[in-house]
Amino acid sequence: MIKKIKNNLFTVIIILAYITLLIFNKPLAITSLKNSGYYIKEMLIIMPIIFVLTALLDTWINKETIMKFLGKESKIKGSLLAFVLGSVSAGPIYAAFPICVMLHKKGASIKNIVIILSTWAVVKVPMLINEVKFLGFHFMIIRWVLTLIAIFVFASIMNSFIKDEDLLVDEAYYDGKVNINIRACIGCGICKAKYPELFEIDGKKAHIKDIEDKDIDNAKLQNAIKNCPVKAIKE
Repeated sequence: MIKKIKNNLFTVIIILAYITLLIFNKPLAITSLKNSGYYIKEMLIIMPIIFVLTALLDTWINKETIMKFLGKESKIKGSLLAFVLGSVSAGPIYAAFPICVMLHKKGASIKNIVIILSTWAVVKVPMLINEVKFLGFHFMIIRWVLTLIAIFVFASIMNSFIKDEDLLVDEAYYDGKVNINIRACIGCGICKAKYPELFEIDGKKAHIKDIEDKDIDNAKLQNAIKNCPVKAIKE
């Protein structure tokens, strides 16, 4: 029980906060629950699509292409491409994380990942259209230019302080036939759905069940590996 609470500490804190609100401010608690329900519903609709899209991109685009156009040697062209990719995106910022994990694992630089995330969050085209509608073109263009400068400066700073090894650390739960990179795993549950006899989700991370190597179904394992959106599973 204590282990489960530690593994889900953030969720426990949120539940306690809602209980406290229900006791002291019931209307606010009800409003908060409705808002939370809305965003959970949104995530349940959007994230499966993002996982599928990430898997398809991972299959269609090879590592050499990612390194050429978004890697460390891509320089200003890579940064401009990252800016365009983030700007034309659709959907909430959390949808960008699985995609950026995949891009980084295939050779995209830290700088370009930061640019994609930043532009996705604050300067994407659909948002700019609404900004013009409600705040005016003059406000939008000044804010856009200043934000653009800040993004490139911030990305350069991040690139100096964050190294690739800080993101890609091969820490595995099981060193037999199957390894799971705990840094890369996002706890989506696709591996469990594809091979429930081998995989389970605990503490928002995938785990390997206690099973002998000889009992592992290689066809099911390969299907789980293939469908992992962030390629966190290795043999």
